[in-house]
Amino acid sequence: MRHYSGTNPNRMASSEFLPLALRLIAFVGVLYALSCVAARLVAPGMIFLRPAPRGPLAAETIKVPTADGVTLHVRHWKNPEAKFTLLYFSGNYEELGALESYLPEYVKAGFSVLTYEYRGYGHTGGTPGEANCYADAKLLLDWLNREGTPTERVIVFGFSLGAGSAVELARTHPVAGLIIESAFTSAYRVMTRWPLLLGDLFQNERKLRDVRCPVLVLHGTADPVIPSWHGQALFAAARQPKRLFLVNGGGHGGLEAVAKDGYWRALRDFAATLK
Repeated sequence: MRHYSGTNPNRMASSEFLPLALRLIAFVGVLYALSCVAARLVAPGMIFLRPAPRGPLAAETIKVPTADGVTLHVRHWKNPEAKFTLLYFSGNYEELGALESYLPEYVKAGFSVLTYEYRGYGHTGGTPGEANCYADAKLLLDWLNREGTPTERVIVFGFSLGAGSAVELARTHPVAGLIIESAFTSAYRVMTRWPLLLGDLFQNERKLRDVRCPVLVLHGTADPVIPSWHGQALFAAARQPKRLFLVNGGGHGGLEAVAKDGYWRALRDFAATLK
């Protein structure tokens, strides 16, 4: 005679598995949340590597105060023959001394140029951050307007980290054009490639879809810092009219040294298409 215990072993196993699965899901969720928080805390220190000044400020340095009491140090190279002014946003670890060593070449190429130091860089006080970059970019555009350069005569140019400021400004203001060089799709994706974590910074690829001015994307095929797939993804995200100039064998910086006159021709040809 069989005795029925009243308990189904399969049902017991199933009921024990359910709490285990829930605990595992909860653990993964907490781990993911902690990863997002940790990334947000660590990322600014990795994105903004603050350089010390190379030397004293040049006599031509312009001091522009911000609304929260920081003084930005700005250089403005004027070219009386230029139709457009490049509002240049630099890469990481570049203070005015570094920028002064190569930006006059853009003046020789036919542009006026305005640039500045990020907060916490070189001689400039304050703490760098994404929000501050966007606010200071708008402040510089307003300063150019007051000095007689209208927004429609400004090309915003972002190199590497600086692409974040350039894309945001082009997204929100009717500038003549946007140039991004050696830029990333977003800050976290330099490390993860895929958009895995919430709270990502400088989401250039997403914002580019809202940029309505002409776009030029420059990238080196051998960039060891921000691989060229970033540049190609940014180009794909941009609206028409747009141009892509991939420099064969080019690294992260110094594309003009590799492409030589092809680099300057790409800039001049792009500017020639603008109204």
